[in-house]
Amino acid sequence: MTETTAAPAARKRGLTAVDERIYRAVVNAVMSHRLPPGTRLGEADFCELYGVSRTTVRKALQRLAHDHIIELRPNRGAVVASPSPKEARDVFAARRALEREIVPLVVKRATPASLRAIRSAIEAEEAARHGADRTAWIRLGGEFHLLLAALSGNAVLERFMAELVSRCSLIIALYENPGAPMCGNHDHHDLLTLIENGDAELATSLIERHLVEIEARLHLGEQDRKVNLAEALGER
Repeated sequence: MTETTAAPAARKRGLTAVDERIYRAVVNAVMSHRLPPGTRLGEADFCELYGVSRTTVRKALQRLAHDHIIELRPNRGAVVASPSPKEARDVFAARRALEREIVPLVVKRATPASLRAIRSAIEAEEAARHGADRTAWIRLGGEFHLLLAALSGNAVLERFMAELVSRCSLIIALYENPGAPMCGNHDHHDLLTLIENGDAELATSLIERHLVEIEARLHLGEQDRKVNLAEALGER
């Protein structure tokens, strides 16, 4: 999800500017740890904060649910998604399985243009890290892997990766220690070198280790604290 692609996606789904504002505010608040897992998101609160109808709020919440940022639960309404430890492990296992197939295809299909695209993605990540923008850093890290899927030339793998990257980004944002330093993307740099050298075997081993290490940094436990929705969304 990027700022540049958000508007076309919104138009495609019939969202208004207000719907998009609500969607983006919730995504940013979740990714920056201001809305922890399990936080209830009341429709009435959004109506009051943004001066809109419940219909408008529901459109934004439905999109958030589609992207696995929130869950729409019977008799409870919308809550920030709370992936269980098992779900988190399952998502990362699926990611590893897919990327083991994707990376050799990227190596095989590498061109000067695709290598430039990978290098540009790494530079964007570095800029976010140096700017201490954790939200952008998490998002761009996911987009790096989506780029690899696109460069694989396999549209089915790319479609599956889109869902898994979204879910992984949420899991990372929720369960990685928010006070931990943002590590340099050395693995991404090393992966680019291996792709340039045509070494599919080492590149595949690297991507698997990279994902295992990301999963190992997560703290999958219960979080329980009260949240002021207006403050979390930056509306106060």
